[in-house]
Amino acid sequence: MKIVLIGAGNVATHLGRKLVEVGEQVVQVFSRNLLKATELATALGARPIDNLYGLNARADLYIIAVHDDAIAEVVEKLGEFELEDKLVVHTSGATPAKVFDAAPELNRTGVFYPLQTFTKGRQLDFSEVPICISASQTDDLQVLEVLALKLSPHVYKVTDAQRAWLHLAAVFVNNFTNHLFEIGHSSLKKQQLPFEMLLPLIRETVAKLDSGPPKAMQTGPAVRHDWTTTERHITLLNGRGDLQEIYRVLTKHIKRTHADNWTH
Repeated sequence: MKIVLIGAGNVATHLGRKLVEVGEQVVQVFSRNLLKATELATALGARPIDNLYGLNARADLYIIAVHDDAIAEVVEKLGEFELEDKLVVHTSGATPAKVFDAAPELNRTGVFYPLQTFTKGRQLDFSEVPICISASQTDDLQVLEVLALKLSPHVYKVTDAQRAWLHLAAVFVNNFTNHLFEIGHSSLKKQQLPFEMLLPLIRETVAKLDSGPPKAMQTGPAVRHDWTTTERHITLLNGRGDLQEIYRVLTKHIKRTHADNWTH
């Protein structure tokens, strides 16, 4: 397939490299930043452009991999080209497929959402990445499935509603969790202790999920109803009302989640 990548950020970079690796042809990379477009296009053997009016209209697949708040604008712009018989997809987990309503001229649309956190410069094993797909036409869903299976054996056909909840769950387990890591990091830094001390604990916390659901693996003072320890922690956070609020909210939620484990 001849593919046009619209976007040159983290997702486009990882996805583009993998597509070329499995034998697909990326013919063009668009970014408003010509330097970024050129950097990625050079790596993929493609042509860079920084204006959509230079779009190659003879490709087979157009992948929109831009920030969520820019997808609608890109879709509307694509409606100006003769892409009626071309397949156009976006890679967002949070943006519904109805975003394509902005360009009714596009007859073949869909979603190609790789569920992972992407960072340039980091090696990524795509074979472990779940890829969620949907399409407005049944034949195109099959096309996307064939393409996705070249990248990963973990391919899921999901609805808009399912994908929205999946993305929300991903924010909880990745973005919010990483922010909690930052809280732990900054707390230890103030005590002149290395964050590396927590890495074995973090790894074991994640590794245990292979053995059972998160609820069954929960430990700590909140699940034990050890209120003496929780109050000590809250006291340590005096002067940091924001962190006290986070601590109290999470403690309360763990307590409520595990209430069925207690008879008092």
